Amino acid sequence: MSEAIARYLVVDLEATCDDLGALPREESEIIEIGAVLVDGATLEPIAEFQSFVRPVVHPRLSPFCTELTTITQADVARAPTFRFVAPKLAAFGQGALFCSWGGYDRNQLERDARRAGIRSPLGPRHLNLKEAFARAAGEGQSGTYGALRRVGLKPTGTHHRGIDDARNIARLLPYALGRAAIGAPRERRPR
Repeated sequence: MSEAIARYLVVDLEATCDDLGALPREESEIIEIGAVLVDGATLEPIAEFQSFVRPVVHPRLSPFCTELTTITQADVARAPTFRFVAPKLAAFGQGALFCSWGGYDRNQLERDARRAGIRSPLGPRHLNLKEAFARAAGEGQSGTYGALRRVGLKPTGTHHRGIDDARNIARLLPYALGRAAIGAPRERRPR
């Protein structure tokens, strides 16, 4: 991706889940989309998009899912379905390079789009920031919170909430793109 990118769209999704294996991964559905639009020159956030999404295959959230994400049944019960949220996300991110922490979000968007019988709202171009950060750091991949700690940033918001995680990932964008120095890893002190 050598051409100049005018804007980046950092996306984080939350989806239906359970801890008992009753919900097959291929049947999970998006329940929240969080997105931060970032200026390509300054790497500063310029706009945000957030929407809850009503699941249709498994409309009831598991207690595990609610506990993990803090998203309630009431939040999704009154939300639009993916078919109606996807065009709004596409319009919001038009012309921006779609980015996420890992490949999960891209794959889940594609899965939900197929299920809804529509095109994936963000197209095929995708930058895996988890891989980019690992290359820039010169070490293995880590989760968002581990990467934040690695560069000396404190996580903000609620973990496993799409908009909060998208904001935290957007803060890592300069490091993943090699525009901010990551520095040497800190040694772990024995406990």
